[in-house]
Amino acid sequence: MRLYSRFLLITSAFVMVPIVTILASSDAVAATKAKASSKEKSAAPAPAESAPAAPASSDPFSCFPPDSLGHALVKGKHWIDVRYRYENVSQDGFAEDAYASVLRTKIGYKTGLWNGFQLAVEGENIKALGADHYNSTTNGKTQFPTVSDPEDTLLNQFYISFQGLPKTNITVGRQVINLDNQRFVGSVGWRQNDQTFDAASISSQFIDKANIYYAYLRKVNRITGPSATNGAYESDSHIVNVSYDVDPLLKVTAYDYALDFNDAASSSSNTYGVRLTGKYAVNGDLSLIYAGEFARQSDYGSNTADYDENYYLIEPGVTWNGLTGKLGYEVLEGNGTSSFQTPLATLHAFNGWADKFLTTPANGLEDKYVSLGYKVPFGESYIKGTEIMVAYHDYQAENTSSDYGTEWNASIQQTFYERLTLGLKFADYNADQLFTDTTKVIATVQIKY
Repeated sequence: MRLYSRFLLITSAFVMVPIVTILASSDAVAATKAKASSKEKSAAPAPAESAPAAPASSDPFSCFPPDSLGHALVKGKHWIDVRYRYENVSQDGFAEDAYASVLRTKIGYKTGLWNGFQLAVEGENIKALGADHYNSTTNGKTQFPTVSDPEDTLLNQFYISFQGLPKTNITVGRQVINLDNQRFVGSVGWRQNDQTFDAASISSQFIDKANIYYAYLRKVNRITGPSATNGAYESDSHIVNVSYDVDPLLKVTAYDYALDFNDAASSSSNTYGVRLTGKYAVNGDLSLIYAGEFARQSDYGSNTADYDENYYLIEPGVTWNGLTGKLGYEVLEGNGTSSFQTPLATLHAFNGWADKFLTTPANGLEDKYVSLGYKVPFGESYIKGTEIMVAYHDYQAENTSSDYGTEWNASIQQTFYERLTLGLKFADYNADQLFTDTTKVIATVQIKY
């Protein structure tokens, strides 16, 4: 509870200090206005009749002009995001199951715009409720399977942005970055602690139908947090992502991610590629969708390895009346020593929810999968919008004939009143020639305000 109290205190200080400072000067501002008003009244001829007094404003911050710094500071947006998760992991090779009962709380504030500038701050606290009967990666309980949600209190985001240029946003500071489907760069929003970046970034849509994005990454704040030995990477990295919407049938994205990590030389790499996505409406209810991607990765920066490996994805699908079906074939090549890696990705979203392939095996990975999702399009509010997903994966080595294993995934999720989300997720990995049998059951309750 001391960590939680400290978290609330620190976050409140970040949010309230500038506001209190502004409010302290509000009396002087009001006095100046009153004095000016008095002079105007003395100079003007007396009215024939007294006009009725204007009603007092109910807004305590009405003394700030709409375009003033004070108005921007006090007229921003705040948010509270509380997420509880229970995760059970049963894994062969461990005498006991892991069960993690973890509460994650975020409190944030973003000011309004002032001369194109905007400031945002977000604090985060992660707290284990009850006995931490799991390996959090920092608690030393290696006798249990891993659930990567260690306790911590930290500054999750703190940045200043500038939007004074046409259709362009420049952001400097600790920030979240999510590109495309997050296969290469993402915030890992599934875990309780976000992956964030100390970075300078620019995003622009000044060219019609195009988006141009560049970021320089000085530090990667990973999901295991600053207390972990690998909780942050000092970085000298550049990411470039350019997309163009030709029409609904075709969106083209080209990218180059030059990653150099002082603390993780083996993860340093240069990856360039192209991604194609689109949708073709057959009729009002039926559409054909697809995604295709190719990328090439080589050693870069402080990485002493010498390799060149490819990535490719083929994913056709169909949507109809809330149903979405996909067939997928994803390949990350490996040569037996080095393999195609995606260290900044939201990895939980790919290659199964059992999280067995967060690091690509040395002999690469072939993932053949099929998924079926359904978003209920009818019924009462507590039924409509319910999301159901089932998927099956077959994993093999890319460089050899080894069968790694298979996996089933299933989930159901519903949001009530736009603020309360309930979710249940299941993953079952059946090992063949790699890893061990693993089953996960995860329940989530999230409230946003």
